[in-house]
Amino acid sequence: MESQNKFQVSRRTLLKDTAIGAAGVSTMGIADIASAASKKPAKKAHKAPTAQIRNFDMIEAFYANYPKKLAAVRTKLNRPLTLSEKILFTHLYDPEAVKEYKRGASYAEFRPDRAGTHDIGGPMAILQFMVSGKKRIALPAAMVCDHLVTANAGARKDIAFADHYNKETYDFLRTVSRRYGFDFWPAGSGICHQVFLENYDFPGGMMLVTDSHTPTACGLGMLAIGVGGADLVDALMGSEWELKMPKLIGVKLTGKLQGWASPKDVILRVAQILTTKGGTNCIIEYFGDGANTISATGKATIGNMGAEVGSTTSVFPYDSHMKAYLKATNREAVADLADGVAKDLQADPEVYAHPEKYFDRVIELNLSELKPLINGPLSPDAAMELDKVGDTLAKKNLPENIEVALVGSCTNSSYEDFTRAASIVKQCLDKGVKIKTPLIVVPGSVRIRETLKRDGILQQFEKLNATVMTTACGPCIGQWDRHIGDKTKVNTIIESFNRNFAGRNDGSKKTQAFLASPEIVVAMAINGDMRFNPLTSTVTGANGVSFKLATPVGEELPAKGFATNVGGCIIPDFKQVPVVVAPNAERIRLLTPFPAWNGKDYVDLPLLIKAKGKCTTDHISPGGKWLPYRGNIDRISDNLLERATNAFNGKSQSVWNVVNKDYESPAKTARLYKNKGIQSIIVGDDNYGEGSSREHAAMEPRYLGVVVVLAKSLARIHESNLKKQGVLALTFVDPKDYDKIREKDRISVLGLSQIAPGKTVTIVCKHEDGTEDRFQAQHSYNAKQLTWFRAGSAMNALGKA
Repeated sequence: MESQNKFQVSRRTLLKDTAIGAAGVSTMGIADIASAASKKPAKKAHKAPTAQIRNFDMIEAFYANYPKKLAAVRTKLNRPLTLSEKILFTHLYDPEAVKEYKRGASYAEFRPDRAGTHDIGGPMAILQFMVSGKKRIALPAAMVCDHLVTANAGARKDIAFADHYNKETYDFLRTVSRRYGFDFWPAGSGICHQVFLENYDFPGGMMLVTDSHTPTACGLGMLAIGVGGADLVDALMGSEWELKMPKLIGVKLTGKLQGWASPKDVILRVAQILTTKGGTNCIIEYFGDGANTISATGKATIGNMGAEVGSTTSVFPYDSHMKAYLKATNREAVADLADGVAKDLQADPEVYAHPEKYFDRVIELNLSELKPLINGPLSPDAAMELDKVGDTLAKKNLPENIEVALVGSCTNSSYEDFTRAASIVKQCLDKGVKIKTPLIVVPGSVRIRETLKRDGILQQFEKLNATVMTTACGPCIGQWDRHIGDKTKVNTIIESFNRNFAGRNDGSKKTQAFLASPEIVVAMAINGDMRFNPLTSTVTGANGVSFKLATPVGEELPAKGFATNVGGCIIPDFKQVPVVVAPNAERIRLLTPFPAWNGKDYVDLPLLIKAKGKCTTDHISPGGKWLPYRGNIDRISDNLLERATNAFNGKSQSVWNVVNKDYESPAKTARLYKNKGIQSIIVGDDNYGEGSSREHAAMEPRYLGVVVVLAKSLARIHESNLKKQGVLALTFVDPKDYDKIREKDRISVLGLSQIAPGKTVTIVCKHEDGTEDRFQAQHSYNAKQLTWFRAGSAMNALGKA
């Protein structure tokens, strides 16, 4: 916290020279604050200015200590190290804990450098932090209001509506940010990952954020990991943050992207290779000459969508592109420090020479041979080259007409992305081509938006009748009041976003979303047909002459630099202002502890649902209209398992209620069980809980009396969230035992009094006909995590410590 206090040294100057917000704190942007702060004498001279760099003291200390910490690691391990290992081992909570951890099995405890959250992950994380009684957070962190802004009429109107509609949430978050120490970014400032990339990320650091797309920070060589709120609270309190030591997947990139191929196509191909679960409990480490040809923001795109393969995070070695981006975003001093340890912001030479010896799996991609891809629908790993898209749609009997095309989001919102897409737009404008598909543009931050506006790029999109939405998540996460097309019928859309699960964008399972790079999205929108292939097809100009679109070109960074007329960040002053939550508040509800385990086996639990097929966190706790209630556990629980498919009837919102002897929604059924004191169990399919980091997908079932989740396999973040909330997370020893579970079974979990790391438990399914099946289930709990289970949650266990 020393660095945050240091930043407040110039507060008297700021209060004198600037307007003060209602909360009594500066509402200037970081760059503006830096300008005022720079009037004060610097404590230490640097060849590049540092006043505008938030928490620079912390960053400077990190780089000063990094070589010493790494030397100690080398002494103990005495072998070549990957970049992932260098960052992991130098961030161990106890520096003496360096040892050869078993990847994918052993747990280790870490001390991150930074933390972050947003307006739907933040409320529940803060509510849990408040239970701890701590007066301030123990490390630099930022709160970004980006998820609750509904995309509807355009930037200005949507922000005005959001400020009014979300006032209860925003007021709460602004207050707790000031009191506990978060940098607060109001609605409209940008999407958190873009805000972090522009202001906070630094090479070699470790960061936790309550969002699965946190690995965007790999664009600056940072090991950034998406977590649930309870995990974030560990870091905010200064406690040990625990992670299963990841396996390592090395992706060797050779060659250089050509023509229409883009960084987005790299991760679309990797997703196809690994599938949505192939990266579970793994770090994807990119390297090779090809990696050095990709811009920092291109690397960020690749890391962002690494979440779609279930990976813990992704990382790239520090290079000249990262340095250039740091300089362009007024952080040259950080680049100077990184330069000083550059050889250890990459893997050791022996690793690159023989990667098969140091990675658990190695994938090689020749960028020169990579072709543009479109992935979808319904799963981000379903990759197709452009000439195969028409056949796929025909086989699935899906519409070829594109109803909406969307460009931007946290995945593809760089200057390079927009200029490449704009080069396609300009060809249309020059030739008088009328675009056939409505186009929506979502810039990722105010800095990007203002730079694009200054350079005339946004205006080009607008001349093509594109709608520019505000700098927020919007259509990507279900905050889209869609007026274009008919979402009640099967329809096709294409987007440069990251996730295309059913109902993800507009709440409609009828919408079939396809993922591609921004330039491909724009090209497909021109003809309005998914069969269009910009590499081979032609478009017709106003003069009736047909022509092929020229290869897109873009600029990695703006020649004039990024716009400086941006602001909005509110710097905390740690004043102990009261945090008032009304008992009848709709958005925020104070938490009460979950009950502790009673020490007995779970006997004759009714089955809440046996989920079939893909059951993501979007299925378990949908977004859209429910997002405003993420701070009210009682209200948000009304959406429990809303989109999950019941394996016995193929329907959603229809499970057998053992009390009413009829079919009802999972939420209504679970709430009835809760009111009658009946505990229940959820059974899941493969990779249950894939997708986002939302801990509500674990807290809601826990709140409504679910005590066990048993699945073929569990996604990493969701498994961690279940453990933190006191739900017993189990997997079948034999996945075929999933088929033994019947709809009206009473299910028992036996042997809990002897539960221990590595020891299985017995599942007994009593069938309605009087017969039963017995089989074994396994878990991945260590001794510490079992204390969470016994106490009822990790927070309960912490309170007893």
